[in-house]
This record gives sequence, C-alpha cells and structure tokens, in this order.
Amino acid sequence: MSTPNQAFRAFRIHRDDDGHRAGLESLTLDELSPGEVVIRAAYSSVNYKDALAGTGTGKILRRFPLVGGIDVAGHVVASSDASFKEGDAVLCTGSGLSETRDGGYSQYVRLPAEWTIPLPAGLSLRESMILGTAGFTAALGLLRMRDNRQTPEMGPLAVTGATGGVGMLAVDIYSRAGFEVHAISGKPERFDWLLQIGASQCIDRHQLDFDDKPMASAQFGGALDNVGGRMLAGLLARIAPYGNVANCGLVGDTALPTTVMPFIIRGVSLLGVASAGTARDIRDEVWAHLADDWKPQHLERICTQEVDIDGLAGCFDGMLKGQSFGRTLVAFDSANND
Repeated sequence: MSTPNQAFRAFRIHRDDDGHRAGLESLTLDELSPGEVVIRAAYSSVNYKDALAGTGTGKILRRFPLVGGIDVAGHVVASSDASFKEGDAVLCTGSGLSETRDGGYSQYVRLPAEWTIPLPAGLSLRESMILGTAGFTAALGLLRMRDNRQTPEMGPLAVTGATGGVGMLAVDIYSRAGFEVHAISGKPERFDWLLQIGASQCIDRHQLDFDDKPMASAQFGGALDNVGGRMLAGLLARIAPYGNVANCGLVGDTALPTTVMPFIIRGVSLLGVASAGTARDIRDEVWAHLADDWKPQHLERICTQEVDIDGLAGCFDGMLKGQSFGRTLVAFDSANND
C-alpha cells in the first residue's frame, strides 16, 4: 500500500452563499483535515445523522466544506504515529468525523491517532461498519447501564425504536449479553423479524397505554430509549427499583414531560448516551465487548442494503422519511476489503 499521489473521490458537503450542496468530488490528501494516520477506506455506513448532513436537513457540520460520513474502517497506508503501521486494520466512529473534520465517505481518510481504533480480534472490517456508530451507541448504552448495576435479574430491557439502526442492534447485543429484551416499535409487520434477532417480546407502541401518571406498575428492569418525549416519560414510570434508562435519541420529542417521582421513590436512573464524544478508554472497552461477549449474532441479516460511493446520496431521503430498514453498508473498492 502507498499514499495516493493523485486525486481520489469523496462525498463532500458545502454550505455557502449559494446554499447547501453535496456530491462526489475529486480531492487530494492535502485537502483533507490534518491527522497522523492515513487510511484507505474499505467500508463506511449510513446513519440518520449522515442523512441529515448530506441533505442539509440538520445542522450537523460545524464548518464547511467537509467530507461526510461519521464512520469509516480500512487499512493504514501511512502514519506518523508509531502506534500504527502500514497495513493495520483500523476503524473510527464519531470523534468529529463529518462535524468538525472530514469524514469517512472518501476513498482515503486522514485521522487523528487519538481516535483511530485498531480493529479488535473477532471483528472484520465489514462487521465493524455494519455495527458503526449505531452498534457502538447501543453497546455504550448497555455499558452505562451495567456500570450502574443493571443485571438481567432486574427484569427485561425495553428497547424503543427497535426497527431503527440503533434499536435493532441493541436487541441483538442485549440478548447476546444475557438480557431478556422487549422490543417496542410502531411497525408490527416487523415483529417476526425482531423475534428472530433476539427479542423475546414485541410491543406495538400504538397500543401502549402510557398515560401521564407519574408512576405505574414496574414493567421493565431498564431500557434503551431512542425516542424521548412521552415515550421516555412513560418508560421512567415503569422501571423496576434501581433500574436504568439510557437515552440516546429524540425522534419523538426533545421535551421530557415527567416528574421526579421515579427517581426519588424507585431510585431509577436516567443515563445519557453521547457516542460522538466518548473518551478513548471507554471506546476501547465498548469495541472489545462488541468483538467478543456482546458481538451480535445476526449482523448480516441486519445489513439489509449495500451501496458504493456512487449510491450514497440515494439513501438519504428514504432514511429521513422513515422508509429505510436495517443497516446500510458503504463498500469501497473490493481490493481493499476483508
């Protein structure tokens, strides 16, 4: 392998006096954000955040122009940091990608050594990007709950938004980790699929009787919530004593119409999950679990779509409209893949 001495392709996002625009461009290494590690990309993925950034629907990028893509995995082609050598398989998720620095939708990517993760034994580059930020977020939620004394004996873990990328990976990861999982979704036509990847029970969110009472009978030992709003408030009122609810999303609402009652009567904990800025030592711990005792058993089933860099833009609108299902993998040239 060697660093490119000519232009390569990247999906770049602009916002200027002419408005928002994004698409494939030819770039050179000198045009990328600085970093100690240069990799040749093998895989990336498409997340809701990527769709917001790529269409300009959400304010994700903090400066322009930037290459999109919050995930990337590939092989090192050059490094000024002695921790990495040519040919090493590595990955990076979040850590400012497609926010403050150029991201993973590029044939070559330059990364800070601080946020470059050696691919753990037990994961392929492909598997690491089926997981990507979605899987990392789900696993980080479980780590936070486990660190706060969550155990399977406390009762089932509810997962809201269970047919989204984070939700479906959470179902698989949590069941793999020994928890009973109750999947909550507004798509009952997907219930059989959720049962196949690890859910022991599926609940139609339209049938949930989440009233505005500050407390209700304990129904779950804990939960991962992707929704926010009344869904999160309803969960908090139904968590067993000293259980945890890890929140990582807001697809329902940013507001939280609840009271202090679950916290002061049952000792329930509400834990925030902010995957993009996770400290390096915690990242290493999460990825070690994902490659071993928490590794999902149904990754290829969860990966329902694979595109190349030319097919990226076509994924965004459907995802924002809620029409996508499963994880979308972005594969670069096959010669560099596993």
